[in-house]
Order: sequence, then C-alpha cells, then structure tokens
Amino acid sequence: MDLHIHTCLSPCADLAMAPTAIIKQAKIRGLDIIGICDHNSTENVLAVKKAGRKENIAVFAGIEISSREEAHIMGFFDSDSSLEKIQEVIYANLPGKNDEKKFGEQIIVDEYDGPVSSNEKLLSGAAGFSVDKVVDLIHDAGGLAIASHIDRESFGIIGQLGFIPEGLNLDAAEVSRNCGPDKIAEYKRYGLPLVKFSDAHFLTDIGAVFSVCLLKEPAVAEFALALKGVEGRAVKSLM
Repeated sequence: MDLHIHTCLSPCADLAMAPTAIIKQAKIRGLDIIGICDHNSTENVLAVKKAGRKENIAVFAGIEISSREEAHIMGFFDSDSSLEKIQEVIYANLPGKNDEKKFGEQIIVDEYDGPVSSNEKLLSGAAGFSVDKVVDLIHDAGGLAIASHIDRESFGIIGQLGFIPEGLNLDAAEVSRNCGPDKIAEYKRYGLPLVKFSDAHFLTDIGAVFSVCLLKEPAVAEFALALKGVEGRAVKSLM
C-alpha cells in the first residue's frame, strides 16, 4: 500500500494527478491499496475511489491536514459521512483564498479526469487547530491519525515542534522515501508504528516506496488492526 498520494486538487501537485492516471500508475507499480491525501481537502477522494473500483484498486479516503504549527497530519476514514464531517470542520477553520499564480491550481475532477471546478480556498495554508486538536478531530470523525513524513524538516511534526509531544494520541507515524534504516531505528523510540509512503505529487512518484501489510480485507479498520499488530494483522515491512 501507498497511502500518501496527492491529486491535482493539491496546489503543489502536478495537474496530471487525476483519478484514472493515478489508478493506472498504481497498477503498474503493483499496488493493492492506495490512499488519497490532498492538502486540507477531500473533494477528489470519491472520484479516485470510483476509478479504483473499475480496476480493482482499493482507495482509502484521506486528508492531509496542516495544523496551526504547520505540522502535517494524515487522517483516513472508511465512511463517506466521516469524510464529509472532517471536511466541513477543516473548511470552516481554513482562512485565506488561493492565488493560482503564486501557489498553483486546485482542480476538482470527476472519475474520468474531467475538470468539475476549481477550489478557491487556501489549501496550502494551515487550519486553525493545534496538532493535538487535529488528532482529536480525526478520531472524533472515526478516523486514523498518522503524522506525515516525520523525518522531514519542513511540515513534519518533529521539524516543526522539535519532538513528538508525549501523550499525543497518534495511531502511527510516516517516514519519507529518503529515510534510511538508521533513521527508522531512531524514530522507533517514540513507540509509534512506522509506515513508509511516497507522498506522491507526480505520477512517477506513486509506489516509489510503500508499506507491506497483512489485512483480512482492504479497509481502514483493518489497517488500524495491522498498526496494532493484533488478530493476525500486521505491518510486515517498509519498502
């Protein structure tokens, strides 16, 4: 699985990151499950899920929320209602308007890659919630909270805060494609399950790194069990 993939809705992502193109590349890479995590928005998730069903690629519904401290936290959800709930809260607390020339276009598309509209919110900005509140919001909506690319200086929780706060109720932490075995061993001191995803902004990034998990079925609830290593589920390796 590679659960950290952006679409053309994220202003920093390539406009070629549209549903059918993403699914095609996921198949080429041999992925079984992908996750869509656009910045502060979920509006392209359902289109990618529909495209994925046609090609037997499971798509986890996600979002990458930027906290008040500009630390990125991913949330993953099984239900569409949970996705709508988290989106409503984030949009209500996301100030600013996007400047396409400065930050990039934010295109909402359908399952056939056709443009539907342009999102005018400042998706590259930070929501008005602290890190701990972001994690609570994700859990309150029934989701999993995973700290993004903790080994990166920019927008990673350690880079922004200097540490992972004790008592922060994260379900896991993600390391980037550039994180080697020595660093991975170092981050284990935080006591969190570790995963590795691509943070793909371009089609060629998809599946560049991935995590191998043992699940009964492709569902976020199953992934939650794998992160805990219970009932035979497990995160087997980071590749």
